[in-house]
Amino acid sequence: MSSAIPEPVTKLIDALSRLPGVGPKTASRLTYYLLRQPDEFSLTLADALRDLKSSTQFCSICFNITVNDPCPICADNNRDHRTIAVVEEPLDVLAIERTGVYKGVYHVLHGALSPVNGVMPEDIRIRELESRVEKGDILEIIIATNPGLEGDNTAWYIQKELLPKGVKLTRLARGLPVGGDIEYADTVTLMRALQGRSEL
Repeated sequence: MSSAIPEPVTKLIDALSRLPGVGPKTASRLTYYLLRQPDEFSLTLADALRDLKSSTQFCSICFNITVNDPCPICADNNRDHRTIAVVEEPLDVLAIERTGVYKGVYHVLHGALSPVNGVMPEDIRIRELESRVEKGDILEIIIATNPGLEGDNTAWYIQKELLPKGVKLTRLARGLPVGGDIEYADTVTLMRALQGRSEL
């Protein structure tokens, strides 16, 4: 960056440009927008970022993001704890919950297998899923990974690991577009995909 730009400004531009989907131009626009705002706005944003890191954690059961452990879904006795929907990211939990149809619990992998990008089974929460199944009392695993190469590879790997354990494995119906992300699916499409899931 140019030496005409103060170091605190370049530091924030650099930090923002590391966010997904934010390039250097967008990071610069955001930084200069923040500079024009009242101090209270920036301080509120800083407090929110600090609270995000200090007040949240992963649920020790499903690995969703939560304030309290276990998370509200895992702690809810009215949910079907014998049915687990396996999703790639916490945003996928929100998308499925918006349908109002699914009454089971979740397991968040925090990624999908991608050997090309160096993401192997030990890099996501597959072993923890296996442990949940081995503890017993699980009737069905719904593999709700995103349609596409990485999601399909992850689904195949989970199927290979869990099929010998005698648990019923299903996959979301193909009402979801290939290459799309669950978090962007509309409610009706996602609801039909859940209802039309098929056994692997």
